[in-house]
Amino acid sequence: MNHLDKRFSRTSFLLLTLCLLASSAMAQSTRKLIRSGDKFFNQANFRAALPFYERALERDPNNAKALYRAGISLIAFDKEKASEYVYKAYRMKPKVENDVLYWLGRVDLVNYEFDNAIKNAQAYQATLGKRDEEGREQAALLIQHARNAKREVANPKDIFVKNLGPTVNTPYSEHSPVISSDDNYLLFTSRSASVTGGKEAEDGEYFEDIFETRRLGPDSWETPKSLSGRLNGTGHDASIQLFDNDSKLLMYRQDEGGDIFMTSRDGGDWGQPQKLGKNINSKGFESDAFITPDGSTLYFSTSQFSQNGDLDIYYSKRQPNGEWGAPKNFGNGVNTPFDEDSPYFTPDGLTMYFSSRGHSTMGGYDIFTMKFDTVARRWSRPQNMGYPVNTPDDDTYYRLSPDGSYAYLSSYRMGGYGEKDIYTINYIRNATVRGHVYSLRDSTIIPGVELVFTGKTASNAPLEYRDVTKPDSGTYQVNVLSSRPYQVTLSRDGRTLATEQYEVPLSLSDTTVFEKDFYIAFDDTTGIGVGAFAFKRIYYDTDKYNLRPESIRELDNIARVLKANPTLRISIDGHCDSRASDEYNITLGENRALAAYNYLIQQGIPSNRMITVSYGERRPAAPNTSPENMQLNRRTEFNVIKGADEQQQ
Repeated sequence: MNHLDKRFSRTSFLLLTLCLLASSAMAQSTRKLIRSGDKFFNQANFRAALPFYERALERDPNNAKALYRAGISLIAFDKEKASEYVYKAYRMKPKVENDVLYWLGRVDLVNYEFDNAIKNAQAYQATLGKRDEEGREQAALLIQHARNAKREVANPKDIFVKNLGPTVNTPYSEHSPVISSDDNYLLFTSRSASVTGGKEAEDGEYFEDIFETRRLGPDSWETPKSLSGRLNGTGHDASIQLFDNDSKLLMYRQDEGGDIFMTSRDGGDWGQPQKLGKNINSKGFESDAFITPDGSTLYFSTSQFSQNGDLDIYYSKRQPNGEWGAPKNFGNGVNTPFDEDSPYFTPDGLTMYFSSRGHSTMGGYDIFTMKFDTVARRWSRPQNMGYPVNTPDDDTYYRLSPDGSYAYLSSYRMGGYGEKDIYTINYIRNATVRGHVYSLRDSTIIPGVELVFTGKTASNAPLEYRDVTKPDSGTYQVNVLSSRPYQVTLSRDGRTLATEQYEVPLSLSDTTVFEKDFYIAFDDTTGIGVGAFAFKRIYYDTDKYNLRPESIRELDNIARVLKANPTLRISIDGHCDSRASDEYNITLGENRALAAYNYLIQQGIPSNRMITVSYGERRPAAPNTSPENMQLNRRTEFNVIKGADEQQQ
């Protein structure tokens, strides 16, 4: 080896040594960051833990432990990113931690992947020893939550959930909304950085403070401000209920484990809060309360009588001396081995709302409701308020607006500003749709046209509304459930003139009116134009050509139209997705067209009024890039065949 070879050899060795030292230093730095994050993670201080894991991932993007624990920390802040991190950690290191399958199920649940949540929870169960009863209970509970959530999400209610917006909500937690009797003054609880003193609690979040804001418009609020130091102490303080003409406030204060206080307005400000008596507060945790309008009964949630520390709902009657009497358990119909919290009643006292981690929850807290039977003198069984009031995460503090037309709610849900946000729950209302039906040829009104609006509720129950245009004005008017698409079929004298899609906008008031005019191909002397006919497509299962029940209903409609218009001829066109070969799909498309053709023959439509065509996969309605798009391509279409005179026009 010459001297040049020796020099380059020494240089290479030095470079390699430096690289190894740098790599070792970086690895040590990554491990140190993870250890720092773990200190907070093990205290459930996820907000403080997360930055350390994120910095570790900047140095080592494929560190499975940092990914895993960052994902768990993110569940309250960014559910989709939490899933991404936990799944990536699992793919890189399937045994990153013993409970990884459980947390895969948890992130699946909050991301609405219910079947995957069940699968992962069951796989987690299979890894547990016979003596791990706690692990088995957690897995079984996760499976039940996923099944409950799958059922509720598949049967949604016609409800519009609206975030109160960034003036009130922050990247931190906002909850416990309390609205005044005029619906213009809002008290709520926040853990944002603007709390009094900006002090942090043990979990790394700021202490809770009570804030106030006033309504500026239907959807706008003034900048919230923290209430006086009299209400906000050095620990957690939370709003509970305004009562007695908004002159008094029930509130929570972190005192002896957590107690219920009351304060009254002292001039323009709130007075010093006073703790309720020993029959209400204990050394346990009292978290929330509700006092009836007549002031005679106080319902509250407490851990005082629980063997495992969970919250139960109790009530107390006011005594002649003004003190609260001995508390009584609301009963097993409400209370479970899990937490029950946040009792609330309608003004007549006949409907109760509360939050629970038990019963048939979708995961975390859900809102439940009960009604009092005045004849039987008993409460009904608790009913889950369903989706989208409830979600697979925590949903709490359900409070009606003064007129009962909508409600306020605190919730962890996707699309929020961070952690818990305050939302309004609005029941979707009917709206009036009115207008005219005009001739497309000369814009004259057409009397005697029947309009049929067909649609579905959120849970897919059928809706149908109809009216006939007036003889003198050509006007119609229907009262329909808003915020959904409708197929509008216009017909006259038993003949379908046109079929159109019309999406009715959202209405939160029963007095909303929408104007919609229809222009159709119609001429009293020449009859109906071919372009007036628009038949719905029918769809098939993968590799099938048998007719679905909904396809039969549409074919029956087509048969009625063809019988009412004896000169009408149609082409029945079969289509496929791209799963098989082109040759196979041409045959499958022909079979699909023939299935519809044969059914129409059975309904009495002459064969000389129909032709069949197969396009296979050659005319997709959507790119074959997803299961949903492929379903759109597995179809049969019905097109009117123009007559010779029309083709010349």
